[in-house]
Parts: sequence; C-alpha cells; structure tokens
Amino acid sequence: MLQIFNTLTRKKENFEPIKPGEVSMYVCGPTVYNYIHIGNARSAVAFDTIRRYFEYRGYKVNYVSNFTDVDDKMINAARDNHTTVQAIADKYIEAFNEDMKALNVSKDIVHPRATENIKEIIDFVQSLEKEGYAYNVDGNVYYRARKFSTYGALAHIDVDELEVGASQHVNDEELAQKEDPIDFALWKKSKGDEIAWDSPWGKGRPGWHIECSVMSTKYLGDSIDIHGGGEDLVFPHHENERAQSEAKTHKQFVKYWMHNGFVTIGDDNEKMSKSLGNFITVHDLLKEIDGSVVRLLMSTTHYRRPIQYNDASVQEAQSNLKKLQNAYENLSYRLEDAQSGNDPKSDQEIRQIVAEFTDAMDDDFNVQNGIAAVYELAKLANTYAQSSTVRADTLQLFLSKLQKLSLIFGITFHKTELDDDEILALIDERNQARKDKNFIRSDEIREELKLKGVVLEDTPQGTRYRKEK
Repeated sequence: MLQIFNTLTRKKENFEPIKPGEVSMYVCGPTVYNYIHIGNARSAVAFDTIRRYFEYRGYKVNYVSNFTDVDDKMINAARDNHTTVQAIADKYIEAFNEDMKALNVSKDIVHPRATENIKEIIDFVQSLEKEGYAYNVDGNVYYRARKFSTYGALAHIDVDELEVGASQHVNDEELAQKEDPIDFALWKKSKGDEIAWDSPWGKGRPGWHIECSVMSTKYLGDSIDIHGGGEDLVFPHHENERAQSEAKTHKQFVKYWMHNGFVTIGDDNEKMSKSLGNFITVHDLLKEIDGSVVRLLMSTTHYRRPIQYNDASVQEAQSNLKKLQNAYENLSYRLEDAQSGNDPKSDQEIRQIVAEFTDAMDDDFNVQNGIAAVYELAKLANTYAQSSTVRADTLQLFLSKLQKLSLIFGITFHKTELDDDEILALIDERNQARKDKNFIRSDEIREELKLKGVVLEDTPQGTRYRKEK
C-alpha cells in the first residue's frame, strides 16, 4: 500500500485518492522575475518524480503548477529593466520551460498564470467577503485569519504566539489597516503606475496567497489529493491557502500536504538562498553540467531531505548515470547474438528486484532505496550480458525494466558508438591500471570494450584494437 507523509498530520498515511484511479496534484511554481535557481528546480524535479511513479503504478495524474506573474518582485524587475511586467514574465517563463526540458520534467502540466485568472480571483475574494472572512480598507482587502478556527494547524503554530508580520509582505501602512496583525492581503490597492485591474474595491492586483487557491480550485476542483511545494511554503503561503480555500468552499482543500527539503551548497552544507548570495541558477548550471546528471542528482535524494550540492555529489551522479547507460548498452549489444527463449532463473531475479523497488517507492517515495534497486538491476544485467549464452526474452525483460524504472527518475537511454579517442582513452586507463597492478579494473575495461564490440589485442608493440560491429 502506497503511503505518503502528510505535513498536516505529521505522519505517514495510506494513499487513497478522492477519485479512484486518478491523482490530482497542485505544485506551487516560480515567481517569474528571473531565472530559476536549483532550489526551484529541486521542487519541480521532486514532484515530477513522484508524478512519474504514480503513473508507473497505473494512476492517471492531473498535474497543475502555476506561474506567479504579478507581485512586487515582478513590478520591481519591470521597472529596473524599463519594460513591462508581462515582458518580464514572458522572458522567464520561456527560460523556465527550457530548463525543465533539459531536466526532462514532464510536459504534461497545466501551467496557469495569475494574470490570466483575475476575474476568478475577484470572484473568490467577493465570496470570502460574503462569508465574513474578508474586509476592505481603502481598496486593500484582508483575510480574517483568526476567524478560521484551525488557522495554524498545517504549520503546527499556535495563533496566539504568532508575531506581528508573520504573514510576510507587511509594512507599517498595512499593519495600521489590519484588524489583527496576523491577517493577510487578498487584494492590494495599486500605487502610481503599477500594473492593476479594475475591481469592486478599486484598481489593484491580487495578493500572493489567493492566486494558488483560485488556480487550484479552478483547474482541479474544490478538493484535491496532493498539494506540494518547498518546505519554506508551509507558512504562511500554504497555511493561508488552506484557510481561504476551506472558508469559501466549506470542504477539505487538500488530503495530503507534501513538502520538499532545501538545497545545501558546498562541503559545509550551507543552505542555498538569495539573501546569502550563494544561489545557482539552472540556466548557468546547465552550461557546465549535462541536464541528465542534474536530474539524477535531484531525483535520487528523498524529497523531504535536503540535497547536498557540491563537486562530490555531481561526480557521484555522473558515475551512476554512466553505470546505468553502460548496462543499457551492454544489454542492447548482446541482443545481436542472443538465442531465443528465456532464462527462468534470471527472470525471477529481475522480478524480485522490481518488487523491492516498488516496496521502497511505496514507502513515501523512498527514492534512495528505489534507485539502489535500479543499480542492483544494472549490476545483474551486466553480469548476465557477460554470459557466454544469453536469451533474447530475458534480455528484453532486463531492458524493459531498466528503462521503465530509470524513467521514473527522468533518465532515458540512447545507443552510443565509441569513437577512436574514447577507445584510446580507455586503453590508456587500462595500461595504467596494469602498471599499478589493478588487474580488476584492467579486466573491467577489457569486458566493457568487448561488450561494445571492441576487441583488444595485447602485442609486444602495445595494445591494439578492432571493432567487430
């Protein structure tokens, strides 16, 4: 039985979707005023991995992730660049989509923009006014947080202990207008030439929290299975979403709240943040590191744990990706001389590893144990590929399971042909290994090349090679 850790209850719960066979997921997307950093990408990759596992288990997934394309940061970026908020949004949404493509994040996502849903946002706020949860002060509309009886339950915070300004984006003017310091803005009165829309309260724009409540309920319904995002969004953003959504609909907003951990930078595991100036944009990162490596690094750390980003973690991901690719190529090569039929013993070993993978992933998407099973499958595949006799059906079973399980982590395979420079580099490495009396590595390189159709011949004049393909 698949279990999910629910932030609201702080325990693992059996997953039972609202609609049998379907999963509704809403994941908070970026504010598109700049290139996304690897912390933003971590959330996108974590929930894409979760989404892919749901699909592997046979569920239809309805996935929505928004773009916040109007707020103070957007307005400031437009002003600083002497352009419009929409132009800023268009530029960085395009960049975001390019980054997601490089990280192999699924395209099958509804990506609504806040500015495309202004009418629905206004209607939502008016409904909260009618319910007595919202009040207007000179064109600014606020939510009465204390009126919502379980406010603070998601973040496990006592309302009476909340400090002034806990709802973020607070200034002295707002504080003076509020009935209670913990109230938060639903609609903001426009200032000067800021981007604005007509509303019953005058010209203004939406507050941050209301956007996600509107887009989630519009595209997925009043109640959804999963709401995800970074753990920094638990309070106040998701707390406020829950309060305003349930106040309007009188229904449970989310069954399972899921939150991913942060990214830490360097050997000291310092938390990455823009305030510390130690953030890395995906746009820049992909100039130096292949997207598949970044994807494997991010998708194989449990979503609730922090990701350690440093040279060592990148090198480990590169090495592990190569192992998987080599196993795929070794299996593909042996198909050319495989005999018909199958090997029952190997088939059973494959199915056992797949069962271990499923057990791991069913436990709150334990990707670290899950990917360990995939590496074990690759190891078994390599051993089988070196057998003198191999069976076609067993090779196909290996390939099918290796591809399907790896795809959950966003990894796809392709056949590669070794060029002469790569072969010579491996021969040089083998020669050095023999000098160092590292005969295990020497034999590994010989077998690796053999499985790729390259035969080595050691002669008094040195090592020669020929390609059998």
